[in-house]
Amino acid sequence: MPPLPSLSPTVVVTALRAAGCVFAEDEAELILTTARTPDELAAMVDRRVAGLPLEHVLGWAEFHGLRIAVEPGVFVPRRRTEFLVDQALAQAPDASVVVDLCCGSGAVGAALAAALGPVALHAADVDPVAVRCARRNLAAYGAHAHAGDLFEALPAELRGRIDILAANVPYVPTDEVQLLPSEAREHEPLVALDGGGDGLEVLRRVAAYAPGWLAPGGCLLVETSERQAPSAMDAFRRAGLTTRLAVCEELYAHVVIGVRL
Repeated sequence: MPPLPSLSPTVVVTALRAAGCVFAEDEAELILTTARTPDELAAMVDRRVAGLPLEHVLGWAEFHGLRIAVEPGVFVPRRRTEFLVDQALAQAPDASVVVDLCCGSGAVGAALAAALGPVALHAADVDPVAVRCARRNLAAYGAHAHAGDLFEALPAELRGRIDILAANVPYVPTDEVQLLPSEAREHEPLVALDGGGDGLEVLRRVAAYAPGWLAPGGCLLVETSERQAPSAMDAFRRAGLTTRLAVCEELYAHVVIGVRL
């Protein structure tokens, strides 16, 4: 974009609106309050106008009352996933061992630890960039972030001890990734989006192995879509978990919850 003549709030809003930002005023306020210098402000506006996700421009995302650091190339936590956190807290309010699987930035783990108080918190992701970001966000909670494929990344001593296993798995069917907004397609890792042919390949793997890692009464929570929910629940039941579906119409969130009895 050409140099901005002045980085007043009005000019920033105008630039964002021209770039197609629907909530230009709100975004401008966030950018203006986050930038520390005029040069940084100009750079942030340029990056947003170029199509980078707002959270990557700011360097953080708001999630469950927390400010979560988000690096370029890391999956941006969605507000609807706050519902998964709330369901986990309701299901296991006294949890002492928590795992954030497919952790991305570690937002879910951070939110759970902030609400529960002192817990043994572990996070894991196959993407090393995400693991690095999660370590930043989880350091304050004394957590451990591991790099690796699902349960292979976790310490063996966690088997049979996990009270809350939150797995924000990728669940977009492969053929539908191309239909996602460009911010997601172009700036978030494919491994965090693509859930395979029907979108449930990773979910099925998690469900199949979860019972061996959960403590008695421990719960597995996975976000999915309304369309996929019946198949996701079937995968949980086949794994031997007592299963139910929680829905939040306001956030359009669907969370499958399985409990090891």
